[in-house]
Amino acid sequence: MEKSADLIWTNCLKIIKDIVEWQHFKTWFEPIKPVSVKENVLVIQVPSQFFYEYLEEHYVNLLAKTLKRELGKEARLEYRIMVDGGNNYNKPVTMDVAGHVYKTFSNNKMDFPLIINTPVKNPFVIPGLKKMHIDPQLNPIYTFDSYIEGDANRVARRAGKTVAEKPGANSFNPLVIYGGVGLGKTHLAQAIGNDVKRLHPNKVVLYVSSEKFINQFVDHSRNNAINDFIHFYQLIDVLIIDDVQFFNKAEKSQDAFFAIFNHLHQSGKQLVLTSDKSPKDLEGVQERLLSRFRWGLSADIQLPDYETRIEILERKMKNDGLEMPHEVVKYIAYNINSNIRELEGALISLLAQSSLNRREIDLDLAKKVLRNFVKTSTKEITIDTIQKMVCDYFDVPYDKLLQKTRKREIVQARQITMYLAKAFTKNSLKTIGEHFGGRDHTTVIHSCQTVKDLMDTDNSFRESVMELQQKVQLAAM
Repeated sequence: MEKSADLIWTNCLKIIKDIVEWQHFKTWFEPIKPVSVKENVLVIQVPSQFFYEYLEEHYVNLLAKTLKRELGKEARLEYRIMVDGGNNYNKPVTMDVAGHVYKTFSNNKMDFPLIINTPVKNPFVIPGLKKMHIDPQLNPIYTFDSYIEGDANRVARRAGKTVAEKPGANSFNPLVIYGGVGLGKTHLAQAIGNDVKRLHPNKVVLYVSSEKFINQFVDHSRNNAINDFIHFYQLIDVLIIDDVQFFNKAEKSQDAFFAIFNHLHQSGKQLVLTSDKSPKDLEGVQERLLSRFRWGLSADIQLPDYETRIEILERKMKNDGLEMPHEVVKYIAYNINSNIRELEGALISLLAQSSLNRREIDLDLAKKVLRNFVKTSTKEITIDTIQKMVCDYFDVPYDKLLQKTRKREIVQARQITMYLAKAFTKNSLKTIGEHFGGRDHTTVIHSCQTVKDLMDTDNSFRESVMELQQKVQLAAM
């Protein structure tokens, strides 16, 4: 008895649900409807062109693998894109599009030295293949062009470019990239690998997570093939290991990696490592490994600032051919400051909901859709909040703002703070003055008038005040 389209797709979803994050599953897979199945071709309906493009860019391999489990190795996927949902008078308009197959590099072959009498086993391929092709395990979308440079990542990015241009022939070996979750460590590490493949096509590049490395080691240990495992990794020209902090509970794997590290480093090969902590703060990792991690350069990636977050969103929109009101972009950038992954996730969720509901994106929709991402403000903007904003903006110590100093930069910061406090709070002039070391209401009036006058005559000053106004407005949303 042949399987129905509903049953095939239900079985696929069971697998996908265990792999992707819950929120991504709800957004990108639940709206899909199975249409038909004929021989080895499954047709699924998606709500929009944007949906189709996103699935093809991010989940094509996952869809291909799960479908092959249901329909065999010749399985193919076709999309039915909803162009117009129709109404009581008109039928829905759809468009059928064929799906693509796996995305892989095809030029990463490796010729082994003649001295090797037995074939080296590649842990990334199915056993039994006569000729070994090493897939670098890189995602082609992770490039330097799509990696926005800012103060938070400048050192790491520029070091990565140097490594990509001269792998193994630079002083940054190993290059250790560390920072919190979702700040772009994996993106930068894979960008290095992709750039090496572009500039040095004959170099053998391999990206692997520490967890996969450990699992492979365990499998080879069971099969008494540890030497083959180590030998394989020693033949790599550029080895990228992601999340090395997970080595902390794998003592034997650390021993294997120590041997691999030493061989590669001594042979002039390049190592790139990522971690959530600086090497000196890694716990459970052998001291002999940590000392080697410190041989090269350790570059940290910090939280991106407001301007960089805006640039990241705008670049993402440009690459995807999307448009959105600038006030919405600023709203997202201001309120989501935890990491880049969450920033892009919020943007994608907003676009997905806009596509599903066929509604134009505006600030109201953004607030509604992103309530699970954005910290909602239920309190009024206070004088203290404005004081901290201005101090951060001008890099002025908070205590200096309250003192009677006549330094120009301090005086201007104080005057702007009073001006903003009068505009955005319900406090009296007297109360505002009391927040600045007990100044009277006439001082507040004078400060507000001074700010207005300077905004009329000084373009640079006016831009600073307007930017601060925007920040206060965003904080109040």
